[in-house]
Amino acid sequence: MATQLTGATEFRRTLVARIQRRQGRRPAGEQRHPVVALAIALPCAVALVLLFGGWEQMVTQTEAVADLIGR
Repeated sequence: MATQLTGATEFRRTLVARIQRRQGRRPAGEQRHPVVALAIALPCAVALVLLFGGWEQMVTQTEAVADLIGR
């Protein structure tokens, strides 16, 4: 037989979710918006490209793919 959620159980779940938010963690099931993820990852990617000379490698790979496509 399935168990029913009581008011106390629901209160505990919301309490745990509030504690996780306060600690900076999101409860399971919540997702970050893709634009926010992009805003976090893009500056890191740009910094890595500039620091390690990835620009030349990206151009080389792009040219190789363009040659394979035939453009």
